[in-house]
Amino acid sequence: MSKRVGFVSFRFAGTDGVSLEALKWVQVLEANGFSCYFLGGELDTPAERSMLVEELHFQHPRIRRLYDACFSEAGRSRAVTDELHAVRDRIKDVIEEFVRRFEIDLLVPQNAVTIPLNLPFGMALTEFIAETRINTIAHHHDFFWERKRFLRNSVWDILNGCYPPHLPSVTHVVINSSAQNQLALRTGIAATLIPNVMGFENPPEPPDEYASDIRAALGIEEDELLVLQPTRVVQRKGIEHAIELVARLGRKATLVISHASGDEGYEYQQRVREYAQLLGISAVFVDDIIADTRGTTADGRKVYSLQDVYPFADLVTYPSLFEGFGNAFLETVYFRKPILVNNYSIYSYDIKPKGFRVIEMDNFISDETVAATRRVLDDEEYRCRMVEYNYALGCRYFSYHILENKLLYLVKSVYGREEDTAACPDPDAC
Repeated sequence: MSKRVGFVSFRFAGTDGVSLEALKWVQVLEANGFSCYFLGGELDTPAERSMLVEELHFQHPRIRRLYDACFSEAGRSRAVTDELHAVRDRIKDVIEEFVRRFEIDLLVPQNAVTIPLNLPFGMALTEFIAETRINTIAHHHDFFWERKRFLRNSVWDILNGCYPPHLPSVTHVVINSSAQNQLALRTGIAATLIPNVMGFENPPEPPDEYASDIRAALGIEEDELLVLQPTRVVQRKGIEHAIELVARLGRKATLVISHASGDEGYEYQQRVREYAQLLGISAVFVDDIIADTRGTTADGRKVYSLQDVYPFADLVTYPSLFEGFGNAFLETVYFRKPILVNNYSIYSYDIKPKGFRVIEMDNFISDETVAATRRVLDDEEYRCRMVEYNYALGCRYFSYHILENKLLYLVKSVYGREEDTAACPDPDAC
């Protein structure tokens, strides 16, 4: 067993949930003697262990054009089909070269055969796995049937065959129990549930000198509440509810929205701006000075990481309508901050039953929600008990220890027992 693992996805860069969770898998595997390699359309991984192919990114112009042709009312033409197959063949050659160059013996697609943002990539992976029977652990974060925008399409044949592929050499991993149930119901595939995790074994360090001026950089005065919305500005994040809560608190406060809209357009961001103005609250979009890592803007301002902001937040808002899991929830628990959470489905199935103490809402801000928020802000002893209790639950259910136990068990089941493999090195002799 050479223990050479190839991670493949659209990108391994930035702070999107897939990239962050993939990095955690890499850390666990490398700590246990595995070597990890990366194939993607955008990478900030070590160059000597990476293979960058821009056509794998879902924002590549040709891939985007194919996506638009397949997920529209126009329907799919013969020309589009021919182009899908032509690009698939090129990408399959790329995957083959990646596996050969780094001598990969275990593939780990991260969402690449889960969400159809790059159809030729998913097709190529499925065919390569089928043809080579390479051991594969497919890590699924967002299935296409969970997003309304994918349900109107002209590629059901591809979706049913590749998203995800039902092949004997593929082991499937999902991040929540709803996905596990739906995958079994729709495809007959049994999947292992491995939740997203945080490093609760190592509490965060206190803010350093670099981050000490962050309130001033965000334009927040000393007597003002910093309410953090640590998400992208997309409609399913329900940011209107955070704005309404801040307005109804009746206190001097600023809502800090950390990330830009990304790949889902800017109409909703304009809606959020206008709604904040309508309710007369201060809402700031700070994606220009919040990034993956610290740095400097083109005009010389300091750039902070999101981890720099959390320690200074008085409250975190997470009123999402839908989430694959809830990374921002775990981050808030990790930094011991109180949180407003909408009772979205995955939270109600997989997180709430663990017993976390939060300010909860059910799709709208009620008087009880406002009263609960005021109590958390005003009663320091109550707030401290709440966040410490949550941190202890995070350690128990969502730590790296949980990931390590589940992932290593899965990897060993894929490879088989090392001593048995060593006893029979030549498959033809067995």
